[in-house]
This record gives sequence, C-alpha cells and structure tokens, in this order.
Amino acid sequence: MGKKLPADQRRRQLIEAALTIAAEQGIAALTVRPLAAAAGVSMGVVHYHFTDKDTLLTHLGQTQILQVNEGMRAAFGQYTEPGGLSGTAALEDLLRAGIRGLWPIIEATPHRQLLTFEITAHALRQRSAGNVAAGAIAQQQYDIMDAETVAFLTLCAGRTGVEWGTPVDQVARFALAGMNGLVLRWLVDRDSEAALAALDDLVQILAAKARDPAPTV
Repeated sequence: MGKKLPADQRRRQLIEAALTIAAEQGIAALTVRPLAAAAGVSMGVVHYHFTDKDTLLTHLGQTQILQVNEGMRAAFGQYTEPGGLSGTAALEDLLRAGIRGLWPIIEATPHRQLLTFEITAHALRQRSAGNVAAGAIAQQQYDIMDAETVAFLTLCAGRTGVEWGTPVDQVARFALAGMNGLVLRWLVDRDSEAALAALDDLVQILAAKARDPAPTV
C-alpha cells in the first residue's frame, strides 16, 4: 500500500487515478476496487475520501474543468497586444488568444474531454430517474464553467477597455454552448483545422457583443 499522505494530497492522488480509469474505460469501470489498486491504497481509504461514486464524479468534473481553464489562463497570461489594435479589435484578438490556447489541451486529452460529456450525461440520466443529488452533478459542472467563463470575459473586457453590450453571464452562456458543440464535433471527426476555423468564427461573434465605451464629455 502507498505511504501515508496528508489528506489533501491523498485526495488529489485518488482523483487523478480516477480520471485515468474513467477516461480510458468509461465511468462504468470506475469502482472502488480498481481505483484503490491504481492508487496503491486500501478500499477503506477510497471510502474515507469519497463516500459514494457520485461524490467522486462531482470532484472529477470540477477537476477537469479547472485543469482546462488553467491552460487557457496560461495562454492568456502570455499574450501581448499587438500595436495598432484597441477597443473591440483588441478584444477579438485577446479572446482568440485565450480560446485558441485551449485547443492544444483538448487535442492532447480527447478521452478526458469525452469523460466530461459522459459525466454530464450520467448526471442527467440520474436526475431523470429521480436521483436529485446525483443529478446535481451536471448543474455543478456548468456553474463552475459559467463562473470561470464570466471571469475570463470580464478580464478580457477590462484589459481592452470595452464594455459588454449584453450581460456578461449571457455572453458566457453562449460562449460555452458554442465551445461544447465544437469540442463534441471534433471528438466525432477529429478535424482540427475545421474546429479552429469555427473557433475563430465564435470569437468574432463574441467580440461583436461588446462595444467601445462612450466617450467622456
């Protein structure tokens, strides 16, 4: 068995092991015994950190989303505005840098991207069957994605000195719907060139929802 670790480190280890199992084999294969074996711990340790499978799936969904957003933030942080652009033109360029920064991560982790959709579908099926607590996983996923996207869009607008003409939470909802659809289509056909072209179209639509601030008198 593995050496004793602080609780937070052990939980992270279990989540990473669970992500590997679920991404490679699907969430049906994610049970206590193989997870304990993969992490090198007893089944009791798994039960201690995650009381049931739905609790574990909630953490998997959260971890997946935050890992992807870390990549987008890294790309965003390395961006430097080119000379001559300002206002909504600069916003479009900045959005493109951040959103395109996601793509290498998506291409490198197709099984984990599929797992995100699988967790959502599982939660929605559970909700339809009357399991409200398990069904809440999907809502929690989207609450995290909404918050992360609103933060990104707000930061982009502030950095380029523009204002969102539509409430930013609505812009975030539209952006996520577009991104989810593009990723799912890419998982089907693996046509990255088409996906990147569609991402650029999405960026143009998003930038059109912003406006330059009214001049001060």
